Amino acid sequence: MTTGEDVLSSQQFEALFQSVCNWGIWGKDDERGTLNYITADCVRNAAALVRSGRTVSMAVPINNVAGPDNPHPVAHYMTQSFDDRSVSDEPGFALDYLAGEIHGDCQTHIDALCHVAYKGQLYNGKAATGITTRGPNSHDITTYAHGIVGRGVLLDIPRIRGIKWLEPGDAVTPSELEQCEQAEGVRLRQGDILIFRTGHHRRRLELGPWNNGYDGEGKAGLHSSAITLLHDRKVAAFFPDGDGETVPSGVEGIPYPIHALQIAAMGMICADSLNLEDISVVCEEEHRWEFLVVAAPLRLPRGTGSFFNPIAIF
Repeated sequence: MTTGEDVLSSQQFEALFQSVCNWGIWGKDDERGTLNYITADCVRNAAALVRSGRTVSMAVPINNVAGPDNPHPVAHYMTQSFDDRSVSDEPGFALDYLAGEIHGDCQTHIDALCHVAYKGQLYNGKAATGITTRGPNSHDITTYAHGIVGRGVLLDIPRIRGIKWLEPGDAVTPSELEQCEQAEGVRLRQGDILIFRTGHHRRRLELGPWNNGYDGEGKAGLHSSAITLLHDRKVAAFFPDGDGETVPSGVEGIPYPIHALQIAAMGMICADSLNLEDISVVCEEEHRWEFLVVAAPLRLPRGTGSFFNPIAIF
């Protein structure tokens, strides 16, 4: 739980932002950000982790039920079905329609680098005013059109604590991330995809949906200082079971510091709202917490994000 002593001032946060900022590292026009860390060697080495051939989805089912954490559920309905007597052609076809808000706490999705601005600027110093009602003119989700493939490392914080989930407001520090690495026999390195489990989805399954925003109970996530570890290790992507944010944030005047640090400062590949309950079990059964990850966002021009189904392969 974040205490008064853990709270960062706005000046301390600004210094942290500058210390992890990757602007200009790969050139002034770069839109790939930490995707640059995933080299061909990283992909080949990750592929070598496939031994049993076991595959595990890390996505939650698309949620079309409204709730306190899902105020804008997707719309899914049939446009043609086999009980439609007016359709007599052979073969018959069943058709459906899906529409929904990509971002939010109840859909597994990946963020584009245009999704978050800090002080009017996107990653690499691009002006946020370039995003209009017609969509962004840079940094959209098609940057990841050829997929995100690499070594996944699950850091299962509830497992090492011996609990089912972290309570709302609980912030995970860099030292605890390192303790988890040691307990699992893994170490984050350049080009890795950090799979970060707090037990968020399990809590929802057992206790039901809850208001995890600032006007509600809050949620568990990273302490802002943990971003330094991800930056120093050159981690490429962050896939949490919540959105990585601790609520309350523990930063003066900034409710969502993790998004600002990861996306706007670092240009990091970030996803939200994964289901990490299945993979937690499989890692225990396989006795390893590293595996190949294949993630393929939709190729959506001018998209600020995408639904996706990340797959772990053992």
